[in-house]
Amino acid sequence: MHKHRPVASSLIVWRHQLFWFPSARRWRSSQCMISEGTKTPLPKPALGQKPKSPFYFNTGYALYAKRPSRPFPPPFLSMPSGSFSDPLSTHNRSRDRRSYVNGEMIRGITNGDDAVLVGENFIGANDGVGAWAQKPRGHAALWSRLILHFWALEAERDSSVTSTTSTSLEPNPVAYLQTAYEHTLEATATPNEWKGTTTACGALLHHVQEASSLEPLLYVTNLGDSQVMVVRPKTKEIVYKTTEQWHWFDCPRQLGTNSPDTPQANAVMDKIKIREGDVVLAMSDGVVDNLWEHEVVQNVHESMQKLGNENQNEGPNDTQEADGRMLDVAKELVKAARNIAEDPYAESPFMERAVEEGLAMEGGKLDDISVVAALCRRRKG
Repeated sequence: MHKHRPVASSLIVWRHQLFWFPSARRWRSSQCMISEGTKTPLPKPALGQKPKSPFYFNTGYALYAKRPSRPFPPPFLSMPSGSFSDPLSTHNRSRDRRSYVNGEMIRGITNGDDAVLVGENFIGANDGVGAWAQKPRGHAALWSRLILHFWALEAERDSSVTSTTSTSLEPNPVAYLQTAYEHTLEATATPNEWKGTTTACGALLHHVQEASSLEPLLYVTNLGDSQVMVVRPKTKEIVYKTTEQWHWFDCPRQLGTNSPDTPQANAVMDKIKIREGDVVLAMSDGVVDNLWEHEVVQNVHESMQKLGNENQNEGPNDTQEADGRMLDVAKELVKAARNIAEDPYAESPFMERAVEEGLAMEGGKLDDISVVAALCRRRKG
């Protein structure tokens, strides 16, 4: 079992072309951003949609940004007008800090250069490549968020996702991601022209007919080094986890400017039979670079012990309670990952891989840390 312990080193190699020395104190921003919630915002029309799937997610998310997120540029964020008489006045949106694309609110939430989206049957975590902040018109956070936004929209519009249980239609998350990628290319092209790249991972909860009953079926799509993991808390079992995709060490497959990768050619999609009570995690590499698998599983197990009966039927207070427990799961994972990320002498998975590549390094990897936790449940009735 891995333990966190000091490792001697004379040089730390940091992602995004930064270098650190062990004699120097690990940098911590006084402006680091921490946020949490149970669902990411939806526009009003989507709030009125009635779910048809027999299964759903109770969810929670927690985020830690190593530095504040950059505001989205126009036209994705409309600044308020200075005049009530201006025919194009946006005074009515002067307090609306939400972002828009093609007239629609951009779904999800930004965390540094990461983006997460948390819904009843779809969760995702994208990791924008931070090196774009040093490039002219570079905005990785915009790319990571737009990809998730368009991906979720495509899933909602497909009849296989919104259909009743009597149909045999099958979702196609890779096709949704391909369309999302193409829409993002269009949205960030001239005259807007914003550059960036992002990894992408998402999990779509669906169902399959098994004998005389419907059972949950999870469609997981991944491109890059973010991760989806399915944990069975009662048995401390990893049911499934995605495999990282790298071009070379610390250079993951990614979608966007100048990248040869596309969803159609490079995304990997798996179908996993899961159970009620399983916990699905969508995590950026800020988690998996700092915590080993057994630490993630133990963390989830301990958080879920507070929940009690994981398979209880839905009641008036059950959903709020389960969402709160998923929030606890996400918060504890972010806390554990951050503790290692900020420790210049800790042993971490990223450090271990760097050493295997012949790079002298110690400590955790300071990065944006994003966690979405989702509990699979059967809908009452």
